[in-house]
Amino acid sequence: MCKRSGWQAGSRFKSNQSLGGQDQLVGALRVLALVTDAFSSHGGVAEYNRHLLSSLAACDLIGQVIVLPRIGAVSPNPLPSKMRQLPPVQDRLAYSLASLRAAQAHRPIDIVFCGHLFMAPLAAAVAKLLRAKLWVQVHGIEAWQALSELHRKSIGTATLVTSVSRYTRRRLLQWVAIDPTRVKVLPNTVDPRFQPGPKSDTLLDRHRAHGKKVLMTVGRLASSERYKGHDRVIRALPRVLSNHPESIYLIVGDGDDRARLEALAVEIGVAENVGFAGHIDAEQLPDYFRLADVFVMPSTGEGFGIVFLEAMASGIAVIGGNQDASLDPLADGVLGTAVDPTSQEQLACAICAVLRTPPARIDRARRFGIQAFSEHLYALVRASFTPG
Repeated sequence: MCKRSGWQAGSRFKSNQSLGGQDQLVGALRVLALVTDAFSSHGGVAEYNRHLLSSLAACDLIGQVIVLPRIGAVSPNPLPSKMRQLPPVQDRLAYSLASLRAAQAHRPIDIVFCGHLFMAPLAAAVAKLLRAKLWVQVHGIEAWQALSELHRKSIGTATLVTSVSRYTRRRLLQWVAIDPTRVKVLPNTVDPRFQPGPKSDTLLDRHRAHGKKVLMTVGRLASSERYKGHDRVIRALPRVLSNHPESIYLIVGDGDDRARLEALAVEIGVAENVGFAGHIDAEQLPDYFRLADVFVMPSTGEGFGIVFLEAMASGIAVIGGNQDASLDPLADGVLGTAVDPTSQEQLACAICAVLRTPPARIDRARRFGIQAFSEHLYALVRASFTPG
């Protein structure tokens, strides 16, 4: 729990009914969260938002969290205590109007949380209207290049900016004029359902992986996300197969770039060793990670790479690039192998080394667990939004 550390809540109101009808602490902070997606959505940003907002609602400095998403659906599952998610509004203008209506309807609001950099001007305007403090979250590539002057000024008014990685923080500070002490790193966290375990016989049969060494990448096969490096692994595969001919490369995910990757595997002559699992349900993902002997994603544009954490938590070795924020989940090479993602030789050597001497299947992602994430979040809330 987030403790007060001697700070006494103000007497703004004598009693405060929560969204679920329960009494809240007098003077507890109220948060309006403007996010792209959260509950009932998929993807890394949605998952990060769920972890952050759930941890925030569990903090005893927080009275209420009102969430307004752009996409997704009304969650069919119970939400955390002290939280309410409003119906999503996709149209940009309609979302702006909905934000203003939510701000008025749920006064008083102490903190406006902006879950995506592109929404910073709107969030800053809402915060100014409410005389609330602004908290901006940045993830990855959206923060790496200068945006408009309006974005720059809006972010500059934030009391707190949280970044998922040191790399993104550094890139943001190159174009935003803000006190660097207000820009903090709050890394991704990993869901407890990702744990070491045996390989699934069903998946071994499905992908003809019995007796094989399985390399795996999990991620969208989008032409806009070629930086993830699926093609680099395919190009390195002949060198790997010359040392470990029993290896296969299983690509989990789907998208408009799949046909190009399939054609590349044929061109390189490794089509029989490359499998495409396509889109899978989130419930299947832990079993897929446990199927792998090594997770490899030589990305050049990762904002963090939560899949590295999920793979490590599943007990498998990971290999990533050293030119982006992949270094954060890899802990600069302590928890995983960091290579030059543009070097086929380095990539192939790293894969062969892991296959030759596989590490023990242990949870390397413990430092990124929910408890550590929540404690870090509570400290940031206490330091940034409470007096004294």
